Amino acid sequence: MLSRVADSLYWMSRYIERAENNARIADVNLQMLLDLTNQKESDPQQQWDPIISSLEENEVFASLYDKPDGRAVIDFVSLQKKNPNSIYSCLTNARENARTTSEQISSEMWEQVNRLYLFVKGDTAKKLVRNSPYEFFKRIILGSHLFQGITDATMTHGEGWDFIRIGKLLERADCTSRILDVKYHILLPSGEKVGGNVDTIQWMSVLKSCSALEAYRKIYVGQVAPWRVAEFLITHAAFPRSIRFSVDCFDAALHHISGSSETRYANEAERLSGRLRSDLDYITIGDIFKFGLHEYLESIQERLVEVSNAMQASYCGESAIENLPRD
Repeated sequence: MLSRVADSLYWMSRYIERAENNARIADVNLQMLLDLTNQKESDPQQQWDPIISSLEENEVFASLYDKPDGRAVIDFVSLQKKNPNSIYSCLTNARENARTTSEQISSEMWEQVNRLYLFVKGDTAKKLVRNSPYEFFKRIILGSHLFQGITDATMTHGEGWDFIRIGKLLERADCTSRILDVKYHILLPSGEKVGGNVDTIQWMSVLKSCSALEAYRKIYVGQVAPWRVAEFLITHAAFPRSIRFSVDCFDAALHHISGSSETRYANEAERLSGRLRSDLDYITIGDIFKFGLHEYLESIQERLVEVSNAMQASYCGESAIENLPRD
């Protein structure tokens, strides 16, 4: 497979996953504000700050909006063309990468990517963002799920499919780490106790952001506890949006591309992903908190960047320069 094609498939998938993650986080934040309406300790303004922090676009946001209220944040995350990580920008980039690899993807995949792009570009999306953001975010999430299902059902499960999986899973692991890090490092109001009403609602919103609340409830009975949420989203081996699950799957995809055994490595990307996979297999939540949750999540993000860079160096070459990651 040409390096240009591999790179485009990888980034097409990452951008679609990023658009879904942004929609998911913003949608859950809107619902959380309703839950916090009757909480005296809550600060509505503070509930929007973490979204901008998770995108790491604070300077861009400050340059575009005078008042960082809910309407401004929703516009920034949804349709702001000057935000390189907005849903609009992500789907525009995903469509461009899909266009350049039309001979590798199925016609149904192209139609779905194009359908999402035309939706965010049209007047309907603008009206929904203004009048019913819940519906807008729901359509983005559903559209992303539909693309993933179409991809698995209509594309040959060869190298191209593996690069698509790697892009999706790397982005997903990165997003889960950022959601956890933002909650732990920023979100809890000063003066509010850990385990209080606001803290519990916010940890539940973290689970909802990863579509993990129902799965979590089936394993843990009782109050939503911070250390259990962190353990579930970092180390659970069978939950599709946990960091460990994502790392396991993209490591397997890397080995599938090279044909090497998962007990060995054929290139630097496989060596790095194998080390990360092994670390996640054996670390405990006690080890993580002893090290520092914020510090641990930062190291995970850095290691994901290293895997991405090594993978692109091995397979994508100079074509990787055309797509720049958020990290």
